[in-house]
Amino acid sequence: MRRQPPRRNRRAHRGFSSFARSAARIASGNKGKQLSSPILERGAPSKSADNDFSKHKLKKKIESSESLSEEDNEETVQADFAFFDPKPSDFHGVKTLLQAYLDMKQWDLSGFVDLILGQPTVGTVVKIEDQEDDGLFSVVSVLNLDRYKKNKCMDEVKSFLLKLCEQNDAPVNMRALLTKQAHNVGLLISQRVVNLPPQLLPPLYDALFDEVSWATKDEPTEELRESFRFKYYILLTKIYERKSANKGKGTSRSSDDEPIIYAKPEDEIFHTLSSWSFDFPIRTQEVTAHELRNYNLKGLVMAIESEKVPSFRQELQSLINGS
Repeated sequence: MRRQPPRRNRRAHRGFSSFARSAARIASGNKGKQLSSPILERGAPSKSADNDFSKHKLKKKIESSESLSEEDNEETVQADFAFFDPKPSDFHGVKTLLQAYLDMKQWDLSGFVDLILGQPTVGTVVKIEDQEDDGLFSVVSVLNLDRYKKNKCMDEVKSFLLKLCEQNDAPVNMRALLTKQAHNVGLLISQRVVNLPPQLLPPLYDALFDEVSWATKDEPTEELRESFRFKYYILLTKIYERKSANKGKGTSRSSDDEPIIYAKPEDEIFHTLSSWSFDFPIRTQEVTAHELRNYNLKGLVMAIESEKVPSFRQELQSLINGS
């Protein structure tokens, strides 16, 4: 079933070479620095006034325009984004977005995608309006670590994270979230194309966390309702860390001396609010912009208390909408 956030127009200009189109550029944020893409920046909205993204009601259509210019040529593209429930036909699109989720590890990614698509009541994919079958730009979902413990893919995810905990001297409390407390933990999955308009982020996360709340009341059995009463979320993402930099959470410095650059702007908020976190080296190779020549791509694992979700939602609104 299709869902859509409200409408607002925004025009964005790109001034990078064609090579840089495939790389992320550094953009200043309210707190620190994040990455956005020079490839394409579609305008997108802030959240709706009532913040209600019911699966059974469509909100106003997103209408966006973008301006791309290169070598004195300018092109304007109109695009309407829509939110949809995950469904089986999204398999290849979701799998592509999650291709490097566990770095270069060989694992049951197909089974993992099946779990996401098999939970349509909590989770969203973003596509272009009236082009539902032509491409997928983002996927967000939350999977209970214990509910799916018998699935090979989830066992592999937990083993991957536990091994990282051991290798990086993670706190005992964080390891416990992957074992004896797993029934209270949600694995928060958020992957997207690098150039998804940031104005989509507040309604996208609002929809996700609203759906988690609704699931605790609306799922057909008490066992299922209980599986969405998360106490913690675990998030696996990527950051750029300055070579020989002192590590810090959400630290802002001069534009030439950021210790951490967040590949996704919301990750800075999650990192600041996290109870425990650690980074780790990864083997995944990505094309990087010239501005990132002094940075190493690293993985980042974070554990965030569910009680911090309201703060996250408020801070994300402020970061993206400048309020």
